[in-house]
Amino acid sequence: MQASIVIPTFNRLAALRRVLVALAQQWRPPGIELEVVVVDDGSSDGTAEWLRSSSAPASRVLTQANAGPAAARNRGVEAAGGELVLFLGDDTVPQPGWLAAHIEDHRLFHGDGALAVLGYTSFPTAMDSPFRRFINEYGAQFGYALIDDPCAVPFNFFYTSNVSLPRAEFLRHGGFREDFPAAAWEDIEFAYRAARQGLRMRYQPRARTLHEHCVQPRTFCRRQMTSGLSAAIFHGLHPELGDFLGAHLLERPRRAPRLRSALLALLVACGERVEGVVTPAAYRRFLDLCYLRGLAAGLHSR
Repeated sequence: MQASIVIPTFNRLAALRRVLVALAQQWRPPGIELEVVVVDDGSSDGTAEWLRSSSAPASRVLTQANAGPAAARNRGVEAAGGELVLFLGDDTVPQPGWLAAHIEDHRLFHGDGALAVLGYTSFPTAMDSPFRRFINEYGAQFGYALIDDPCAVPFNFFYTSNVSLPRAEFLRHGGFREDFPAAAWEDIEFAYRAARQGLRMRYQPRARTLHEHCVQPRTFCRRQMTSGLSAAIFHGLHPELGDFLGAHLLERPRRAPRLRSALLALLVACGERVEGVVTPAAYRRFLDLCYLRGLAAGLHSR
């Protein structure tokens, strides 16, 4: 079997180096041919120059004008030669056994249809904090603690920071829609279409990566607003998922949303310094307010 690892990148040269070094150290199961396809999405930090140098451990390097992660991943898959495609982020560093865990699950699968395998991504220990643990486990960024059955994972857990599927299956469903401008919802939207036509997904926590990205509440609030804007695009494509996307929540009356958001932001910031100050409900409310602000703006513009 030939496997292709596809990595889109944009202005994260230091993190990308760590990802590629870790890939070069992965144990390769017998009979596996491996290629690493990196798509530089218009970086301006020297990424393209380094990837063209002999020190870059990549099998194939593609460059394009900045068009977003969906377009970059699509181009990478089109250029890939493997039967199996494994997606990584340019800041999700694969840990020992990551490749073997993905390959093993695909080799052991004998069910109907096609299989996607979801790995586990977490922050490094040095970056651990209450806020980061919450967004990693309870659905704002990832939601691994919400997975009930690892053998039957719903479409909304299809995270391209660490997931694999047959290349033919990805192409059969048309890949990612490129009208999503940011890294938000384009992977879930693909998985929704694919799941309706038989794609199944399994969770394999042994396929682990470390997310080497220092997320702060303030910056993540902006990310949540961007996610809301992308969710409005998703809503236009699949209005039947309005409740899933939270559109029904916009119809509820809200009081002093700016003041409430500011107070919650202050509380969450305090929680980064004092363990246990912020409850899960407060984290959820803070993140929902940021997301719904973006969703409302996106729906209004559409």
